[in-house]
Amino acid sequence: MRTRILRIDADKPQKEKIAQAATAIRKGKVVVFPTETVYGIGANALDARACREIFRVKGREGDNPLIVHVSDMEMACGIGRIDGRNRKILARVWPAPLTVVVKSTGKVPRSVTGGLDTIAIRMPDNKVALELIGKAGVPIAAPSANPSKMPSSTAFRHALRYFKGKVDVIIGSKDSRLGLESTVLDLRTFAILRPGVFTKRDIETAFGRKARVDAVTKGEKGVTKAISPGTKYRHYAPSTPLFMYTGRKSALTGILSGIRTRYAFIGTDEACSMLPIGKGRKIQLGRRRDMGDIARNLFDALIRVDSIGADFAVVESFSDSGIGLAIMNRLRKASSHSGFSDAKGLLILLKRYGIGAHEDNKVQSSH
Repeated sequence: MRTRILRIDADKPQKEKIAQAATAIRKGKVVVFPTETVYGIGANALDARACREIFRVKGREGDNPLIVHVSDMEMACGIGRIDGRNRKILARVWPAPLTVVVKSTGKVPRSVTGGLDTIAIRMPDNKVALELIGKAGVPIAAPSANPSKMPSSTAFRHALRYFKGKVDVIIGSKDSRLGLESTVLDLRTFAILRPGVFTKRDIETAFGRKARVDAVTKGEKGVTKAISPGTKYRHYAPSTPLFMYTGRKSALTGILSGIRTRYAFIGTDEACSMLPIGKGRKIQLGRRRDMGDIARNLFDALIRVDSIGADFAVVESFSDSGIGLAIMNRLRKASSHSGFSDAKGLLILLKRYGIGAHEDNKVQSSH
């Protein structure tokens, strides 16, 4: 397939290029486009055949629902049953990196909603995305632009690498401003199904009620039936085996100093500065105190780690508070819950994954 590349200015989108992409959407084509969270791979949400192509190209499971993007409240209320109070709140909050799950009106095919009578809706805070949806005149179903289970695209170069020759149009614009997929809030139960940079505190401030956080929110547990993306299946994982370090930061250097196999490290600037490995095997996420920067750089780091040629990678863990809840949700899934807090735990993981001659690795005790 020949993919048309449209370079569109993020601040002043060129109308003729937006029109070309919108025409492709109306004709049932698949278009990759930027949002403030991550790049999305989208199609007309009212066209079941077009949306099936998203599942095919991504290799996505059919029971994993798609988020439907809208450009205004009228479009949102046409596809989802949003009561008066929540409609007023969302009119103030949107556009934002917040997706809400509500009852579907039935206008969007059930293949888009994973066979459910609910629908996940959001209004992206991105000029290119909003103008594309508005010009197309239809809601756009769009999961993150990545092959299923792999790290999400936060830059045009990621989307191009994943989907050139596989979709009809790819829009190239600025890197995603936030870097993690939207927060998903179930308005029926008021549970956060997937955390994002729109935090629990942001939700409670906007809606005036307490939001529920559980093991699913944290990424510690999956569900048998997905009512939201990011709750059932493994996600965000690089090809390189990824282990998350959960122990004391001061002990990490000692634990890794005896490792004889080639490893890479993803972590804060502070942690990277301490480790006894070459610069080319360290991927810095930013300063520990700047969680927004860490979130913004996370998926790029998970994509880049596969280019290092390491036998495995270690990623630093973070607090579950604020944006950290979203970061840890992604890291738990990306590492398949393969974490360690001491030398013994790391050796167990190396043995489990058959990495190198683990008997030659003489890691230091953290005690």
